[in-house]
Amino acid sequence: MSEFWNPYAPLDGRQRQWLGVGSVLALLLVWSLLTVTGLVSSTKLPAPWDVVTALSYLSWHDGDSMLFTATLWSVGRLLVAGVLVIAIGIPIGICMGAAPRVNAALSPLVDPFRSAPVVALLPILVMWLGIGETMKIAFLFIGAVVYLIPMVRDAIQAVPQSYWIGARDLGATPWECIHRAVIPMAMPRIADAVIVAFSVMWTYITVAEYVNARQGLGQLIQNARRFSAWDQVFAGIIVIIALALATYQFMVWLKRRLYPWETQQ
Repeated sequence: MSEFWNPYAPLDGRQRQWLGVGSVLALLLVWSLLTVTGLVSSTKLPAPWDVVTALSYLSWHDGDSMLFTATLWSVGRLLVAGVLVIAIGIPIGICMGAAPRVNAALSPLVDPFRSAPVVALLPILVMWLGIGETMKIAFLFIGAVVYLIPMVRDAIQAVPQSYWIGARDLGATPWECIHRAVIPMAMPRIADAVIVAFSVMWTYITVAEYVNARQGLGQLIQNARRFSAWDQVFAGIIVIIALALATYQFMVWLKRRLYPWETQQ
C-alpha cells in the first residue's frame, strides 16, 4: 500500500485489466440487484438482460437493423463535422499560438465559449440554418471547435522557446521557425486536442439529432423515450458510449503510431 497514492508508480498490465473488468462487473451486479429486488422500478431502470434483449431487437428485426442504420447516420455526421473541426480549428489555433497579436484579438471570441453552454445555441442554429443536416453538423462543429482551438493554441505555446531560437539561429525565417520547429514538437499535444474534440462531439450527438432527425442514434433514443421503451433508451446510450470509447481507443492508437517517441517519455 506504500505505492497506492503514488501517481508515478507503474501498474502491471494484467492488474490494470482486472481492476477495469472488476469495476464493470461490480456495476452490473449493483444494477441487477436494484432491478431484481424492486428497489428501482423497471419503468425507471430496466434490467440488464432486458437491455440486452433490446439491443438484439434493434440490431436485427424483420430483416432490418435499426441500430446499424442509426449508427451509420450518426457516425457520418460526426465524421463530416470532425473534418471541418480539424480543417478550421487547427490552423486558427496554430495562428493564435504563434502570433501574440492574433491571440489577443481572437481570445475574447473563443475562450468564453469553453465555459458557455453550447446547447443554448441550438435554437439560434435552428433559426439560421433550419432543421436539416446543415444545422446538425454546424452544432457538432461549434461544440467541438471551441475546445480544439484553445488546446491547439496552448500546445503551440507550450513548446520551449529554445526550439524557435535554435531554428532562427540557423537562418530560418520566423514562419519557418514555426512551421519546421515549433509545430512538429507540438503535434502530439495537438493530437490530444483532436481526441478531445471527437469525444466532445459524441457527447453532443444525441442533442444534435433530437431536432428533426430521420435517422441516427439520438433519434432512435428519442423515439424510444416517446413510447416509454426504456430498455431501448438504455441500449442506445450504451451503443453511443461504446462508439465513443472505440473512437477514443482508435485515435490514441493512431497517435502512438504517428508519434511513438511521445509514449516513450
